Amino acid sequence: MDLDVFVATHQAEWQRLEALSKRRRLSGEEADELIALYQRATSHLAQVQATVPDPILEGRLTSLVARGRGAVTGARTSSWRDIGRFFAVSFPAALYRSRHWWIPIALLSLALTVVIAWWVGTHPEVRESIATPEAFQELTKPGGQAEAYYSEHPASAFAAHVWTNNAWIAAQCLVYGVLLGIPVIPVLVSNVVNLGVGIGMMAAAGRLDLFLGLLVPHGLLELTAVFVAAGMGLRLGWTIISPGPRTRRTAMAEEGRATIGMAIGLTAVLLVSGILEAFVTPSGLPTWARISIGVIAEVLFLLYALVLGRRTASLGEFGDVEESDRADLQPVAA
Repeated sequence: MDLDVFVATHQAEWQRLEALSKRRRLSGEEADELIALYQRATSHLAQVQATVPDPILEGRLTSLVARGRGAVTGARTSSWRDIGRFFAVSFPAALYRSRHWWIPIALLSLALTVVIAWWVGTHPEVRESIATPEAFQELTKPGGQAEAYYSEHPASAFAAHVWTNNAWIAAQCLVYGVLLGIPVIPVLVSNVVNLGVGIGMMAAAGRLDLFLGLLVPHGLLELTAVFVAAGMGLRLGWTIISPGPRTRRTAMAEEGRATIGMAIGLTAVLLVSGILEAFVTPSGLPTWARISIGVIAEVLFLLYALVLGRRTASLGEFGDVEESDRADLQPVAA
């Protein structure tokens, strides 16, 4: 195919399609013409891609087809309905579908935390290799670093700091999925080790009850969000290796969009955790009350993920955008 002849032959049609796509109102005849020109431009794009791929012409036709499709199907704008649908349907469905990844990660991480805490708490030589006796005393004494951490800054500023830090950790776990999920493991191990060492240190000082009273109110929800992010990151990495019955490109597109949605949802979850950490953890409430608030928040999240998520997933939802917003896929042989 002669590219110059092809462009000269269809140039007028493309210009007409572009002009019609920009109009806000069309007559009946113009609407019919728009649809016909859009279908032909789509055919032209496929013909160029299949015979003489030209980056410049292909880019022009892709833009033209996208604009034509928007004019034919009608522009769609985001609304509060989309936000409501995301948190009521898409996010819980994605949480439920990925449960086989993040629940085992959570159980394994907690078991490793217990082992590290026991090791640090029962072996003085291990504690001495981690911190000097002076540093250990400063960390664990009444009003020391472990306790003062939650109250030495204004609550609102502390909540923002905690939220930003935890959201960054979760985002790292999600983004690392494109690297086969391998970098997720050291991020996860680092958090588990820090938690285990902290519990072991406080247990050795006989102040484990205080530490758990400071940790549990926000830590249950916070850790769960990190485990979910790690699970989704590993799942995205596995999708690259084994896309299943879908093409690898389709699988990555679907799972990538679901992962982006998961990042948005987990940001909201971590916001709740940050508020608990800034306003509940250092509050004057009795320990049992603070722990109860943290447990209730965790139970509500698990009900949201596993009960509501199961219901929405049974309807065919999997955390992707609405079907009308997805690209059309060409059937392929299995």
